[in-house]
Amino acid sequence: MSDEQAQAVEDVVKELRTALTRAGITLPSLGIDPVSLAREAPRPLVELGRCDLGAAERLTKALGAHP
Repeated sequence: MSDEQAQAVEDVVKELRTALTRAGITLPSLGIDPVSLAREAPRPLVELGRCDLGAAERLTKALGAHP
């Protein structure tokens, strides 16, 4: 993976973290999955991780799936 591609993945994760924070949501494990970068032809995956019930409820509401 090029430095440009790696920076693009990091930027997306940062933007997602910022957007979630604005919605009052924290995903402590949010980051880039290192295993997905270890492939011969890297295909970066974003690890969303786990969250508590309150964060799950806020995420559901932010996505418009809960009144």
